Amino acid sequence: MSLGAVVITLFSIVLALLLALLMIPVLVWLERRVAGLIQDRKGPNRTNVLGFRLGGVVQSFADVIKLVFKEEYYPKHIGKHEWLFIVAPSILFVCALLGFMVIPFADNLQLGTQSYPIQALPVDWGILWYLSIGSIGVMGVLFGGWVSHNKYALLGSQRATSLMLGYELPMGLSIVAMIITYQTIDFNTMVAWQSDTIWGFLPAWGIVVQPLATFIFIVTLFVETNRAPFNVAEGESEIVAGHMTEFSAMKFALYFMGEYIAMNSASAVIITLFFGGYQLPYLSTNDLFSHFDAIAIVLMLFLPIFIYYFIRWMHKNNAVNRTLSSDGGRAFETKVLTYTLIAMSLMIELVMVYLIMQPKESLAVGLGVMALQIAIFIAKLMLFNIFFIVVRWTLPRFRYDQVQKLGWNYLLPLALVNIFVTAIVVVALGA
Repeated sequence: MSLGAVVITLFSIVLALLLALLMIPVLVWLERRVAGLIQDRKGPNRTNVLGFRLGGVVQSFADVIKLVFKEEYYPKHIGKHEWLFIVAPSILFVCALLGFMVIPFADNLQLGTQSYPIQALPVDWGILWYLSIGSIGVMGVLFGGWVSHNKYALLGSQRATSLMLGYELPMGLSIVAMIITYQTIDFNTMVAWQSDTIWGFLPAWGIVVQPLATFIFIVTLFVETNRAPFNVAEGESEIVAGHMTEFSAMKFALYFMGEYIAMNSASAVIITLFFGGYQLPYLSTNDLFSHFDAIAIVLMLFLPIFIYYFIRWMHKNNAVNRTLSSDGGRAFETKVLTYTLIAMSLMIELVMVYLIMQPKESLAVGLGVMALQIAIFIAKLMLFNIFFIVVRWTLPRFRYDQVQKLGWNYLLPLALVNIFVTAIVVVALGA
């Protein structure tokens, strides 16, 4: 293996771990802030380190510290199954993390005659990996509920298992429809397929060519990730906390973090299958290379405007009532963040100028296109995570029987009809 391959592989693994693990405190913060916005309140904005609140993100790190140092509790009645009580949360956490590893964050990077995928786990059967790992993850919930020897925990694990049976069928069938459409099981090839257009003006995204499969897949992923309005496995109004009832400290934290990683992975799979992945509409990777100078100039013009309005928003929201004797360090934090953002924007501008001066076939421009595609992917990822959060705080939880009825009576027949129609259309177009 060449040095370039080693560097790119390590970069992809580090990027995947950062997007999976460091996204947890950000998603927890987003959950609280969006919930506060929907409920007409501010959300967490007090916890700070040396006066730095970062909009409330510090609260998430404070929660991590609290859970790390919290006393571990093991119910006496679990007896000889204590090892399974410890392992069960890790199964869910690890499976959710591994599911994220096959997501492509950018198109393949060309180094000479070699092409290197920007994936932590560079396999050409990524969708099958995601499905298989997701099916194993529910075992962490099942073992956690069974080994707790608690009726509420057992009910929660049974609900999770039955929902997996009821919703993985329509989810798998919706993916079969996409495989028939894309003629591949490779995530990267699927994204490349979506860079084309339909009838010359519609982007060939999965949601355009397969709207029904998109709807079915998104609904089933809400169930798979145990998000409201389908979070009946831990319905606190009915069964306390479901499978997590007897868990505390870091064991509870692993379940908690696993759900957020699963939500993040689900968002990544949705944008990869149905929303163009790391591509922008009408701009394939070749188009980015061909028009890189123009795109760089547009970004150079847009970035200072965005930074200016963001700084104005930050100054407005960090201001406190003038009647208070102290602002708690907010003025200092605002000043430091303002200078930091200006310095970062200047650095990005200088990098853009340097890239414009390079030939389009150079490695520097290739790295610039890769960075742009990674930024596009992260932007889409955050938008879909926010979508998951907004749905949770907008819709009430469904009853368990309603959730089962939706899966078996509606989504499964619709998925079967969709496969039938897709096969007819693909064969007709092929003929």
